[in-house]
Parts: sequence; C-alpha cells; structure tokens
Amino acid sequence: MNAYVTTISSDSRQLPPLDARSLIAEGTTRAIDLDGQIYTLRITRAGKLILTK
Repeated sequence: MNAYVTTISSDSRQLPPLDARSLIAEGTTRAIDLDGQIYTLRITRAGKLILTK
C-alpha cells in the first residue's frame, strides 16, 4: 500500500481570503461565471456555503 502526503504551505504570493458575505452583498445567492459556465454560490440558513452548477 502506497501513502502520499500532501503538504499545504503558505505562499506569500497567494491572495488573502475573501469574505463570502461581501461576495454575495445583499441576499443569499450570487451567480458566478467560469469560462461560460454559470455557478450559483449560496449561503444557507445554517451559515454554510453551497456552490452548484
């Protein structure tokens, strides 16, 4: 059995995290376009994020 370990390192060139509520602004959903495909980002009543195609 082979085991692989992935190390996640802090890259100083990486952008800082965005606040999800600021992305959505008003309401609870926001459409996101990626290469012509539309995705919907939604904040649930429980405060969780759901991204659907």
